[in-house]
Amino acid sequence: MLAIGGSTRAGSTTEAALRIAAEGAADAGAAVRFVTGPDLLMPMYDGRADDVDPARQRLVEGVRWADGLLVASPGYHGAVSGLVKNALDHIEDLRVGPDGTPTDTPYLEGVGVGCIAVAQGWQAGVSTLHQLRTIVHALRGWPTPLGVVINTGQDTVEASTDALRIVGSQVAEFARMRQALRAEA
Repeated sequence: MLAIGGSTRAGSTTEAALRIAAEGAADAGAAVRFVTGPDLLMPMYDGRADDVDPARQRLVEGVRWADGLLVASPGYHGAVSGLVKNALDHIEDLRVGPDGTPTDTPYLEGVGVGCIAVAQGWQAGVSTLHQLRTIVHALRGWPTPLGVVINTGQDTVEASTDALRIVGSQVAEFARMRQALRAEA
């Protein structure tokens, strides 16, 4: 599983929420890798770019490796942060395989994705969560039944621990189901 998100601020509230969800996934048997903070600093997505930025390459290969994703974004002005949106835009590279040929399962086809939004206020948090789920749908992923909004004006990350851990375990469960289907094919 790959956990993506946070902000460039070390120990951000969003990253703390992501790590709690990842603990829930790990307890459910998932191996978890992280792309957070400075790892998210990569060039703006440009489908015409031939250069391979190391951060971009790590992200794309991490998503290609993963059977599930956790994505956490701070809500900036009622929307997904530019940093997280840019990382998700780089998933466009998954429309082709490592050899450059189109794949049978592009983007996040069949991948369970847990979505987490952290914002100052419910309106910003809920609209950010909605955008994350919409992006996941556009990339052909499967948002988990539970998504989490943390209103930092009212709650702490710790107050949402149970919900965050459930999201992580749901992604791990989706991943197990996906692996079982692959084994049957």
